[in-house]
Amino acid sequence: MQDEPQADAFHPERLTRKPIRDVAYFRLPWVSVLAIALGLTAGVVAFLLYKLIGLFTNLFFFQHFSFMFRSPGSHQLGPWVIALPAAGGLVVGLLAKYGSPKIRGHGIPEAMEAVLISRSRVEPKVAILKPLSAALAIGTVGPFGAEGPIIQTGGALGSMVGQLVRTTAAERKVLLACGAGAGMAATFNTPISGVIIAIELLLFEFKSRSFIPLVIATTLATTVRHQLMGNRAMFEIGAVDFGIPRALPYYLVLGVLCGVAAIGFTKWLFWTEDQFIRLPIDQMWWPAIGGLGLGIIGYFVPQVFGVGYDTISEILGGHLVLKVLLVLMICKAIALVISLGSGTSGGLLAPMFFCAAAMGAIFADCTNLLFPGAHLSASAFALVAMGAVFGAAARAPFTFIIFAFEITRDYNSVLPLMLVGVISTAIAQRFLLESIMTEKLARRGLHVQQEYEADILLGVNVEEVMLRELQTVRGDMPLSEFSDCVARADPRFAAHHSTFILDKDNRLVGIITRADILRALEEEPSPTKTVLEAGVRDLVVTHPDETVHAAVTKMLTYDISSMPVVSRDRTWEVIGFFGRRQVMTARTRQFAEEHEFEPGWLSRTSAKH
Repeated sequence: MQDEPQADAFHPERLTRKPIRDVAYFRLPWVSVLAIALGLTAGVVAFLLYKLIGLFTNLFFFQHFSFMFRSPGSHQLGPWVIALPAAGGLVVGLLAKYGSPKIRGHGIPEAMEAVLISRSRVEPKVAILKPLSAALAIGTVGPFGAEGPIIQTGGALGSMVGQLVRTTAAERKVLLACGAGAGMAATFNTPISGVIIAIELLLFEFKSRSFIPLVIATTLATTVRHQLMGNRAMFEIGAVDFGIPRALPYYLVLGVLCGVAAIGFTKWLFWTEDQFIRLPIDQMWWPAIGGLGLGIIGYFVPQVFGVGYDTISEILGGHLVLKVLLVLMICKAIALVISLGSGTSGGLLAPMFFCAAAMGAIFADCTNLLFPGAHLSASAFALVAMGAVFGAAARAPFTFIIFAFEITRDYNSVLPLMLVGVISTAIAQRFLLESIMTEKLARRGLHVQQEYEADILLGVNVEEVMLRELQTVRGDMPLSEFSDCVARADPRFAAHHSTFILDKDNRLVGIITRADILRALEEEPSPTKTVLEAGVRDLVVTHPDETVHAAVTKMLTYDISSMPVVSRDRTWEVIGFFGRRQVMTARTRQFAEEHEFEPGWLSRTSAKH
């Protein structure tokens, strides 16, 4: 029989554990392979949805079986056109009631909700019902775009893949974002915007573990689009004079106007939703009522029907006169708010682009009338407003700065896009607590953090926050004597719940807590039992040069509340204590950096005098 080890023997191997491997980066190649499949699939799904909208539009408006995309504005239905969107709304209401309520709305908030509260799990039926309901709503002249539904559909596909194979919740979130971003890229032929919208609205992080698969998915989805639909941009726009630097003062005014428009539209949309909620009828009927209102408006102004991509191209091309722009902007906005506020299915991006582009062109035309020497380009101001209004309303300015740039591929657009985009976003943030994407979620009690910052725990070392006053005990001390000292609050052992156990050479050999004392006394009360025998000898330690983030990762991995801080040399000298309070110390430093003012040079100089 092997001799029992001495109670005070030093076993340094007990102070080490298997290194914690970053699972996300180890599995990155596998997630990237899944992203390849998602990108290819999302490109095909975007193409099919586009064709499905064309089919429904041709069937309902022109009684012709064709997948070719056609504007419903040239229909010959006469007064019957009023009833068509109401019928489509009724079908959507039935699908929402008996299929899935997740198909209501424009899709992006629903995808955000899946990420935040459902661990990125989306029901498979959403991937089928969402594009079907959107195609029905748009095909029956709903004033929506296809981008929101395809973003939600692509996200649902990514989530389904993440549920089909063995993944973590974080990997499933990446796959959901890959599907959503790829859908956006394939719809508009804007791969960079597809990446950024997924980062700003779905991932809530910027890490290589998510960025790499996301780029792969959007690149492949856009490539599929090129093969199936060609390489032309979604909106046709010719050469544009952005008037830099001459027009910069006017862009400042446009930035304010876009911010106000974003605030007004967001409040108007949710006010309309509130009015539908007050109706004393089943929610199933709401989309039909909204569709009826849309039909009345569209009977007089048929350009509000459908996705409106052709009309947006006309606005961006500067082909519409001021009076037409005013009518289209007002009627499209009313039609959109009534339809979407009723809870039907459809994308928000395209109709908001429609209204914002018209507003920008109106601003340029009116300015030219008031100041003939301004020579502002209606196309330039329409494009800039188109990106700025939605960027401000969605709190995603970077996405739509890049989006508008990708449409024009004109580097001269960058300066006005950046200037107007940030001004409008700053104004919207000042007067709106939530964005147009998060307001619905906030009403359900779900707060969405849309700001990104470096984790303070990655920038602070353990040595900076560790507690240097140590609480130690010799390993050969009788447990009964030690428990008596703890019971009478001996100052040597009263500061912490954990006490480090040292050998005769003052090397760390274990740790003992008050819970360990009680457990040892209950299991085998023995007067000869030592502190080392009652304590824990298989330890997790941290080092002074490790980051607080690394130390916290160890605590979470091994389910412990504190650790000794030991030197990295083989002496195993204990130099500090690290626990939950030290984590809060690091957070306190971040709070102080953000809220505590420091005297500047000017204040110091004035104080001396």
